[in-house]
Amino acid sequence: MPVCKVSTECTQPAVGAVLVFSRAGGVVARARAGAGGRYTVRLLPGLYTVQISPPQRIGGLAPRQVRVRTGASGRVDFAIDTGIR
Repeated sequence: MPVCKVSTECTQPAVGAVLVFSRAGGVVARARAGAGGRYTVRLLPGLYTVQISPPQRIGGLAPRQVRVRTGASGRVDFAIDTGIR
């Protein structure tokens, strides 16, 4: 929403958003958010840069990096600001 109102929910899942995971300058995985904004991606241990595809001129993504630890599985929730529409 361009402006949040006190009595109205201003956030919702980013269904259809595509997250791009890169490492050492190359794309290693993409994940499209489905129902409820959920996604699944399997990554080898390491540090990854995360972006939205296609890139947005307004808005942003947080966090922009994730670290996958050896032998661990985890969950990362991304905040995607889609800017004013």
